[in-house]
Amino acid sequence: MADPANTKLGRMLLDEITPAVMVLRTPLVEESCRKNGLSLIEMLTPYCNFNNIDVPVRTADQPYRLRRFKLRLFYASEIRQPNIEAAKERLKQVITHAGDRDISKLSSDPPDIQSLIATSEQEFVPSWFQDFNKELVDAVSFSEHEAFDHPVACLVAVSSKDKDPIDKFVDLFNANQLPSLLNDGAMDPKILKYFLLIHDNQDGLVEKATGILSEMRNAFGANDCRLLCINSSADGAAEHQESPWASYKNGTSNNKQIGCFLNVDDIEELRNTMHDLSSKHIIPHMELKIRVLNQQVSATRKGFRNQIKNLWWRKGKEDTPENPDGSTYTFSSTESQIRVLGDYAFMLRDYELALSNYRLISTDYKLDKAWKYYAGVQEMMGLAYFMLDQSRKDSEYCMENAFTTYLKMGSSGGWNATRCGIWWAEMLKARDQFKDAAGVYCRISGEEPLHSAVMLEQASYCFLFSTPTMLRKYGFHIVLSGDLYMKCDQIKHAIRTYRSALSVFKGTTWNHISDHVHFHIGKWYAFLGMSDEGIKHVLEVLACGHQSKATQELFLREFFRIIEETGKTFEVMRLQLPVINFPLMKVVFEDHRTYASPTAASAKESLWQSLEEDIIPSHSVMKTNWLESQPKILPKKYKESNVCVAGEAIKVDISLKNPLQIPISISNVSLICKHSTEYDDTESDANGHLIEYQNNKEFRAAVSVSGLETSLFTLSEVDISMRGGETILVQLTVTPKIEGSLKIIGVRWKLSGSVVGVCNFQSDIVRKKVAKGKRKPKQSVKDNLQFLVIKSLPRLEGVIHDLPTTVCAGDLRRLTLELRNPSKISVKNLKMRISHPRFLNVAAQEVMNSEFPSCLEKQASSSQSCSQVDDAKAKNSVFVFPETVASSWETPLRWPLWFRAAASGSISLYITIYYEMEDGSSVITYRTLRMQYNLEVLPSLEVSFQTSRSPSRLQEFLVRMDVINKTASETFQVHQLSCVGDQWELALLQPIDSVMPLKFLMAGQALSYFFKLKNHRTRGSTEDDISSLATSGRADVSLLDSDSPGLFDASIPPLNLFHHQERVHQERHKQGHGSTVDFILISKSWSDSSAGLPRTTKVFSHHTCHCRIASNSPIWWLMDGPRSVGHDFAAAAFCEINLSMTIYNNSEDAVSVRINTFDSTPSVNLVNPGASSSGDEVGWHQTSNPSEAKVTSPDVTGTRVGKALPTESVSPFIWSGSSSTRVNLEPLTSVEVPLQISVFSPGTFDLSNYSLHWNLVPSSGNEGGRENDSRVSSGTCNGHSYHITVLQKE
Repeated sequence: MADPANTKLGRMLLDEITPAVMVLRTPLVEESCRKNGLSLIEMLTPYCNFNNIDVPVRTADQPYRLRRFKLRLFYASEIRQPNIEAAKERLKQVITHAGDRDISKLSSDPPDIQSLIATSEQEFVPSWFQDFNKELVDAVSFSEHEAFDHPVACLVAVSSKDKDPIDKFVDLFNANQLPSLLNDGAMDPKILKYFLLIHDNQDGLVEKATGILSEMRNAFGANDCRLLCINSSADGAAEHQESPWASYKNGTSNNKQIGCFLNVDDIEELRNTMHDLSSKHIIPHMELKIRVLNQQVSATRKGFRNQIKNLWWRKGKEDTPENPDGSTYTFSSTESQIRVLGDYAFMLRDYELALSNYRLISTDYKLDKAWKYYAGVQEMMGLAYFMLDQSRKDSEYCMENAFTTYLKMGSSGGWNATRCGIWWAEMLKARDQFKDAAGVYCRISGEEPLHSAVMLEQASYCFLFSTPTMLRKYGFHIVLSGDLYMKCDQIKHAIRTYRSALSVFKGTTWNHISDHVHFHIGKWYAFLGMSDEGIKHVLEVLACGHQSKATQELFLREFFRIIEETGKTFEVMRLQLPVINFPLMKVVFEDHRTYASPTAASAKESLWQSLEEDIIPSHSVMKTNWLESQPKILPKKYKESNVCVAGEAIKVDISLKNPLQIPISISNVSLICKHSTEYDDTESDANGHLIEYQNNKEFRAAVSVSGLETSLFTLSEVDISMRGGETILVQLTVTPKIEGSLKIIGVRWKLSGSVVGVCNFQSDIVRKKVAKGKRKPKQSVKDNLQFLVIKSLPRLEGVIHDLPTTVCAGDLRRLTLELRNPSKISVKNLKMRISHPRFLNVAAQEVMNSEFPSCLEKQASSSQSCSQVDDAKAKNSVFVFPETVASSWETPLRWPLWFRAAASGSISLYITIYYEMEDGSSVITYRTLRMQYNLEVLPSLEVSFQTSRSPSRLQEFLVRMDVINKTASETFQVHQLSCVGDQWELALLQPIDSVMPLKFLMAGQALSYFFKLKNHRTRGSTEDDISSLATSGRADVSLLDSDSPGLFDASIPPLNLFHHQERVHQERHKQGHGSTVDFILISKSWSDSSAGLPRTTKVFSHHTCHCRIASNSPIWWLMDGPRSVGHDFAAAAFCEINLSMTIYNNSEDAVSVRINTFDSTPSVNLVNPGASSSGDEVGWHQTSNPSEAKVTSPDVTGTRVGKALPTESVSPFIWSGSSSTRVNLEPLTSVEVPLQISVFSPGTFDLSNYSLHWNLVPSSGNEGGRENDSRVSSGTCNGHSYHITVLQKE
């Protein structure tokens, strides 16, 4: 620690614990001094403080020189214990004056937290704390238990104009005029007297005063008398460059009048007088008294004998009652003499001597239970330890002991406890023990709110300067201090302390306390008439969604009250009601891209670009915008700017959220824009937008524009009411009228009709970027709100009529596309592309005039040829409108479209229409119209098919169709089932009335239909024939009675178009052999008639493609022969039966087939692991009577279980002829192979003990392609069950 005398506490002690001088004067003396605007004491006080008096002192054995010395002057009437109420009033005046003096600082920004931490205590802590602490110390002055406030000397002043001056000196020291402490015996009345004759040079010559001085010296002694001449300036115009009384007369209105009659000689005489009084009288007097008292104390109290005697004498006083005030001690008592000795030694800086005497009487006071005296001595011991820089522990122990003792005394010791606490806290602060000092300040704060406020504020600063810094405690205590200031009507101090706390809570999650601070600061500012500052702080708490509803209403009500008091419409930057969600802000404008609806504008740009890449000119695909292709037309700055067209609105979607639980009213919401008819080539850095827009004239000028309709642009205006917590997306527009440049600067609105909110887009965007600390990215459309406005262009308007938003799957409709050109400039080269041709297709123009759905029915004169869809054209899906239908402004263009809800779910259809301008002089030569429609497709009919080979016929299949109505309330009429391709013939297996007696399929109902499907495909038919739709009646089956309307033609649009899309969508990787079949199920439904409208028919088509009708095996065979034979085994031992096997090659490759027959059960599995069963078990097959004896060949699939004969037994029949026969089959051909068996006994036999092994024979030139074929090239099939019965012929 530094020199204790240079610390704040050391300087305080050197000012407060110094010799006191009692001043007695006549009224004429005071009258002469008042000519200078000063009293006698005020005139002498500046010359009572000596920084280098350099007086030798010897209080003990070792002499030393006293450098710093100070006298305290008091009138006799002031030497008394101060009135408590008066002391409180003086303290209040100190605080009020400090608040008025610092009011100019209330408008400045509070320092940030880092600046607070870096600031030193001397710079940051308010200077008026020192004055406040001094007043607290002075409030307990002139106490009977302390001697350093007792007058050491008496200065008696008489004017030379007084009558009988010698008698006046005697009369002034009359006992009746002396302080009560002198008369009551608490102070020694025999004190040093110093006689001062005051001569006013304005009243006459000094000779008279000299004569009086001679008489004084004869009466009172030559050394104790002095003449002081004042007011030597005749005209009262004496000026002082540095007035010595300025610090003592701060409240004087005219400082120039102070000391106006005192010239340089007078001031020098004042200085010499006080120096003579201090160095030649008071210091020697105190020094002498210290030596005398020290000898007396040494003789009576020091030494072992005296100590034993004192303890023995006091032992009998232990049972005496407590005497907390110690009023029994007079100035002549030994205890009082020792206390005077200690205080005199302390005032003359002999702290060792003072400490030894304080120790000596500390025990005496404790034994006497004189607690106030004891606490005072303990207090002085702690201060002596501090000034000696010894034993921190002892000094703190003494201060703690004194403080607690004062507190135990109750109200009589409260003010002394406060003084002790102030000195103790300063002692800890001098030793950098700020945390402990804060604890002392908190203990000092008692029941008096104003005193507690100051102490809590000082405690908060201790927390701030402690190591480590305790920010939360600092913020908490300074807020408590501000709250107490407010209770004591010290609003300015309350604002000051609350503003200091803002830096702590800024950027934290302590929202409630931060709101409390901001709200009260704003309210107090408004009370002081500083509405601008008040509004600024209340704005910080408006978006308080975390507060209760009642608190939110309070904040909003106070905000409107402050606004109302201003008497004007207030304009607020960054008004937090409502909150603008900047990440959700979206700017929609149209350059060469135009949008038919807001949903189309919200779709991703990459989606539109992929859809338009085949229809827009190729040279523009590589450009980010049209301006890059115009290097010589536009300034460099606009190469990256957005382009808009005059007369077309720029739309800005802004998300507004009400953060409160209470409703708010927002009106007059509009954009803030700036339009220039000339190009601005100035460059602006994005990082400078915050300063540029908030501080320069451009933003202010744009905000001041109040009209929504100008000659340059038109603004839209929106009024909304927001419920609590509601988020609303508001679309604002600006429509430029003439060419030039347009900049969108921000948005403005009016809250509850009284407050105008203004928000700057650029400042918020830049602030967020700077906060992230990242490199500045390339500006997006939202960030770059600068637009180049070009001349007016044609803009097509498009709509698809009658397109439903909710539809059932399979719904087939005819729609109408209508294009309108409001401009008088014609357009040409119209093209259209649809994102989902599976749902939407372009129809022929002539369909517009036909009735739907009757136009889909088969006509009697229709051709029997198959209609094929152009696959390349379907994949391209770009429709070019004929030149003859180019859209003009006179008549709209209408074109039919086919729609089919292909699949259930949420579907978005995207349509883009490309067109070019007839006038090619513009920067933009073409435009696109983007259309989007969102559909919700609900499930309707679920259709599934199962096919199996006929067990009795080649190239015939059994088909099962299951239909389930998945809707909740719709009713369908199943109209027809069609197969795709001329090679198919479809027929019902049962009458339609037995399947569907009610003729309707109700909601949730399921039905099954059975059909026979015959394949007429022959060798030489192509794949195109397979995929084409048949117009012959063989492939269409009506599922209604004969009285129902005709069948629909599945080979014409739109059925063939949508079926092609379904084939592409449902395409499967080709596996196995044989062909597949496609089915189209057509059904109907009827809409309910309402409002007198006719009942309409709905058509539904469900397409099931690539249904496999063959297994993995390319061959298909049937066994043919007799089922029953009679034979006389007695006449002939065996019976020969002739059979035939017809084998059909179902594949498109040649096949080699080998037939292997077995006379006994094979012991090994003959089936190739890669091949599967023939799959005939799926359909119907014959079964034998379980009671009949049979012989079966084992089925590798494990589905048939027969009674096998032992391997050593004789088989009841054998295969005659060759055991292996090989045949070759060309694609789609059949061959008949003769077989024969010999039967040796009657019975029923299963002739399935044979197998067919096949191999694909690759055609010439196709060997290389076979490597990539995933089909199995060979395999083995087990024989089908064929039962024959041989009877014994009688």
